[in-house]
Amino acid sequence: MQPVLTPAEMAEVDRLAPEPLDELIGRAASAVARVAMEMLGGTYGRRVVVVAGPGNNGNDGRVAAQLLTRRGIRCAVLDAAEVSGGVVPPCDLVIDAAYGTGFRGDYVFPDVGAAPVLAVDVPSGVFGLTGQVGGSPAAAEVTVTFAAIKPGLLFGEGAGLAGTVLIADIGLDVSVASAHLVDDADVSNWVPPRRATAHKWQHAVSVVAGSPGMTGAAALVCGAALRAGSGYVRLSVPGATATSSGVPVEAVQILATTSQPEDVPTVDDAIRAALVGIDRCAAVVVGPGLGRSSQSRAVVRSIVESVAVPLVVDGDGLRLLGPNPASLLAHRRGPTILTPHDGEFAELSGEEPPADRIAAVRQLSSQTNCVVLLKGPTTVVANPDGEVLLVRSGDERLATAGTGDVLSGIIAAHLALGAEPLRAAAAAAHLHGCAAMLGPARGLIASDLVDLLPVAWDTLATLNPA
Repeated sequence: MQPVLTPAEMAEVDRLAPEPLDELIGRAASAVARVAMEMLGGTYGRRVVVVAGPGNNGNDGRVAAQLLTRRGIRCAVLDAAEVSGGVVPPCDLVIDAAYGTGFRGDYVFPDVGAAPVLAVDVPSGVFGLTGQVGGSPAAAEVTVTFAAIKPGLLFGEGAGLAGTVLIADIGLDVSVASAHLVDDADVSNWVPPRRATAHKWQHAVSVVAGSPGMTGAAALVCGAALRAGSGYVRLSVPGATATSSGVPVEAVQILATTSQPEDVPTVDDAIRAALVGIDRCAAVVVGPGLGRSSQSRAVVRSIVESVAVPLVVDGDGLRLLGPNPASLLAHRRGPTILTPHDGEFAELSGEEPPADRIAAVRQLSSQTNCVVLLKGPTTVVANPDGEVLLVRSGDERLATAGTGDVLSGIIAAHLALGAEPLRAAAAAAHLHGCAAMLGPARGLIASDLVDLLPVAWDTLATLNPA
């Protein structure tokens, strides 16, 4: 995992550093100079322009220019305020050292022409906390950030402007970080393998999803749970009295029964079918494709209130919790994971996620006493105690119907295998993204993801062999 610190947290780390400021600036500048020379591919005849601001970010750039000059590179240092909105002279590389993570306001970076840009800590004009921009930042090819990643490099426009992000260790203690970015090698560490003596019920998943005639979401959850390691999957579609097509043949379907064959199942019938044998399972998913009927609401509430095993609530299940779910979820006897997208988050919390998504997810997690996974280009997963894991493994290929259902199935399988809830969710999100990256650049659909999960897992497992 890579530590993530807000600008305020980073400022406190800087303040507590035992080294003098000049020494830290020298270390940062050395890191910038090393990366600059790598980007230049040499030193002879190379020209670098440094756009330097008034603070420590500018000092990093000015000292880097001195180091590069000693290596024979011709460097010009320009005042950030004077060249704002202008044009830099022809060069082989522009170092953006104008403004750092604490910048507020607007800054128009000068036109760099065709020269690549190396940003110091964050691209100037990007807000270090949120990734929002003020003015017109330059798009960096590489950003060298110090000690820890800043949220502004992972969210909003900042993520797209940062280019490749490199973390330079300058000797600061970042052990205070309570947010981390997930790496490939983390996933297999967090999800236990099946034991040699395992049987199917030890890793069983119960899925309560879909509605009669609308079982696509349920099929995706079941398929993903099976492919991600569950030993047994049972499916209950509330109100269904006949088996559903499209569901993997390996999933066992539990049907509602009535006193008379021609009767329509009552709410109580649906609840009984959903709960039968559920406590034998190691994890439960409820919600995808349920619809929003009163029957579905009763089923969701019954599961939340009566089931003690780890529970994933997704899709319609989130909306069926109601606008203030904290009181209902407080009665849970086992761990709960909520997996909203932005619209579902708004229904749970009362407002759309703000620009500071980490703080928002932390707050909802604390209020509900649940692990909360907020989907997005950077997925945020938070524990009630404030620990946060961030995932950036996928791309726009995941922006298609049904991929969220696949994610729910993966999370449930990880829980069933014994993963701790926060890490089960974060590992699932990372695996989900990695599977998408193995698919076609255009035309990937959710069912493709299901089939790619074992390949993605094998790829990640090779990075951390047992």
